[in-house]
Amino acid sequence: MRIAIAPTQAEGTAIAARVLMERFEQGKALGVATGSTPLGLYDKLREAHAAGEFTLAGSSAYALDEYIGIDADHPQRYRNVLAAELVGEDKTGLKDDDLHTPDGLADSPAQAAADYEQAIAPGVDLQILGIGSDGHIGFNEPGGSLASRTHIGVLTEQTRTDNARFFDNDIDKVPTHCLTQGLATIMSAKKILLLAFGEKKAEAMKQVIEGAVSAFWPGTILQHHPDVTIVLDEAAAAQLQLADYYKTIWESWNK
Repeated sequence: MRIAIAPTQAEGTAIAARVLMERFEQGKALGVATGSTPLGLYDKLREAHAAGEFTLAGSSAYALDEYIGIDADHPQRYRNVLAAELVGEDKTGLKDDDLHTPDGLADSPAQAAADYEQAIAPGVDLQILGIGSDGHIGFNEPGGSLASRTHIGVLTEQTRTDNARFFDNDIDKVPTHCLTQGLATIMSAKKILLLAFGEKKAEAMKQVIEGAVSAFWPGTILQHHPDVTIVLDEAAAAQLQLADYYKTIWESWNK
């Protein structure tokens, strides 16, 4: 793991944007995440595209997950969120046809999961990840299989509570089920870029970086990936025992 610890979320986001633009090749497949964590990163990518320094033109993008049963025009449908952030020449150059998301409105969610797994089977070239306060990546909640592929997921009360802020702070409006890439699907990505900011993510990041690999903390599976970059702010890194050492290593890599 390459671990960057920045003083603030803004500085961490800038580091993450630099890492992505250095390590993602135009025309390849980018794995994209939703939630509040990557929004600053997408803003940086739009700025770089406007400046002629970066483009997703000719590339494809694959979402981690999607709610089941959410209306097609709902602003929190993940396809709509990602399109608003990334699609268009005025954004990053990504075409709508090149944005791929699980079909949360399919008559058979199980078949939709199988179809999405097949579509993403070659593996994305770089996968962007956030992480839940309970350690979930994608919507792989604690207790699930570490070898899972794209599947129907049931959201925990903690996840629905965390996501209620996107639904008028009303947990009853948050969907209960989703389609999500499995942990094994995520691990098939060639490179992974994980962002975590804020004190609510500190326990999860302690487990992911320094804890034992366990289904109780799904993100710990990343310890077995050969090419992971993690970008944290000081708040999210607060419980790391070896934080100073990680900073020293990062500085030596980036001289």
